[in-house]
Amino acid sequence: MTTVSAYSLRELAQQLDLELIGDPAAIVTGIATLEKAIPGQLSFFHNPLYHSQLLTTHASAVILSREYAAVCPVACLVATNPYLAYAKASILFSPVPPERAGSHASAQVHATTRIANTAILEANVVVGVNTFIGENVRVGANSVIGSGCYLADDTKLYPNVTFYDDVKIGKRGIVHSGSVIGSDGFGFAFDGTRYHKIAQLGGVTLGDDVEIGAGTSIDRGALDDTVVEDGVKIDNQVQIAHNVRVGANTVVCGCSAIAGSSTIGKNCIIAGGVGVINHVTICDGVTVTAMSLVNQSITKPGVYSSGTGLSESASWKKNIVRFRQLDELWKRLLRLEKSK
Repeated sequence: MTTVSAYSLRELAQQLDLELIGDPAAIVTGIATLEKAIPGQLSFFHNPLYHSQLLTTHASAVILSREYAAVCPVACLVATNPYLAYAKASILFSPVPPERAGSHASAQVHATTRIANTAILEANVVVGVNTFIGENVRVGANSVIGSGCYLADDTKLYPNVTFYDDVKIGKRGIVHSGSVIGSDGFGFAFDGTRYHKIAQLGGVTLGDDVEIGAGTSIDRGALDDTVVEDGVKIDNQVQIAHNVRVGANTVVCGCSAIAGSSTIGKNCIIAGGVGVINHVTICDGVTVTAMSLVNQSITKPGVYSSGTGLSESASWKKNIVRFRQLDELWKRLLRLEKSK
C-alpha cells in the first residue's frame, strides 16, 4: 500500500524555491491537468494553447510564469520555468511503496557478488560473478545481471531487465522493463561465401542520471566500451549499436537507431524515428527532427531535417515522380546554360 503525499502551499513554495501568491496553509495531495484538477490538487500552465483551461481550472494552485499570475483564478506558484518546476513537483507526489531491503528468497546471487545492505533484489533475480550492487539499488523481478557488472547507488531496474556481462551504470540510473544492455554488437566478416562472427569483447558504460526506456537495446563494444554519458535520456525501443558514444545530457527519442561507432555530442536531441548511419559524428547542440536520416557528420550546432513533408497521397505520388527526374532535369539545365 502506497502512502499519499500531502504538502501545504508554503511547503511546496519552499521546496521548489517558488514565489507563492495565495493561502500558504492550503493543502494539496496530488497533481492533475488544468482541465481535470479538483480542489486539493496542484496543476501547471506553460503552454498558451491551454489559456482557456487556466481561466476555469478548479485546482487549488497552479504553477505558472509571472505574466499569467494576474489572470489565474486560484493560488499561484510563480516560476521562471513552469515546466521545470512541474517536473520537480511531480517527484514529490510520485507514489513510493514501502520497501524492505534485502533479497527475495527466489533470487540467485553468486557468492562473489557484493550487495549493499540497503539494496533490494526482487523475485527471481539472477546475479553473476564479481558484480557490485550499491546502496539503495532496486533490481526488479526476473531481471538478470551478468558477471563483472557495477550498479552504483540509487539505481533502479524495473522488472525483466537484462544486463549482460561487464555493464556499468552510474548513480541514480533508471532502466525500464524489457531493456537489454550489453548484447553483442552486430559485427561479422564476410569471406565471400558466409559471414564469420566477430567476438564483441568490450562492455557498456552508462553515466550518472541516465534513464533508459522500455524495450531499448544498447550493444556492447567490439573492443572498447559503448559509452552513454551523464544525464542522457533514452526513450523506448531505441537501438544503440556497438562503440557508439552519446554525449552528456542528450535526449534520444523513441524508435531511433544509431549505427556502430557513431558519436553523438552533448546536449543534442535525436527525435523519434531518426536513423544515424555508422561512423558518423554529430557535434554538440544539434537537434535532428523526427524521421530524419543522418548519413553524414554534422559539424555545426543547429536543427537538421531530411525526408519529404507530409502531403495528400495523390500529390505525394506526383512529387516523387518529379524527384526521380531531378538528375535528368539538372543535366538538361546545364546543357541549356552551356548552349547560351
